[in-house]
Amino acid sequence: MPKIAIIDDDPDIIDASKIILSSKGYEVITATNPDDGYKIVVEQKPDLIILDVMMNEPDDGFFLAQKFRREKIATPILMYTSVSKTLGLEFEAGEMVPVDDFVEKPISPETLIDKVEKLLQLNIKE
Repeated sequence: MPKIAIIDDDPDIIDASKIILSSKGYEVITATNPDDGYKIVVEQKPDLIILDVMMNEPDDGFFLAQKFRREKIATPILMYTSVSKTLGLEFEAGEMVPVDDFVEKPISPETLIDKVEKLLQLNIKE
């Protein structure tokens, strides 16, 4: 089964996401900060990265996504965000935000599984 890395500083989000994904048979690895997140991605080479926008700093997720892409890590990234609801900002995937999809927190289990499966299929086709 595919391996998914969750990088988020909120233990409740990590636990809930891990339960949902594990129940579908995915192997889940986690980190609670950008440094550990970078390390698990480089060392364990997951098939998908779920990355929170705001961790220690409000833009940690953006910087980590850019770092992955600069270092030619092409693993699909699903970005968790509550920024657009909180600040009224809208983001689109692209050069400045090099992720494959966004999802607003809180996320329903069905939406999470749907987005994960779509991104994993995209990864298989490439």
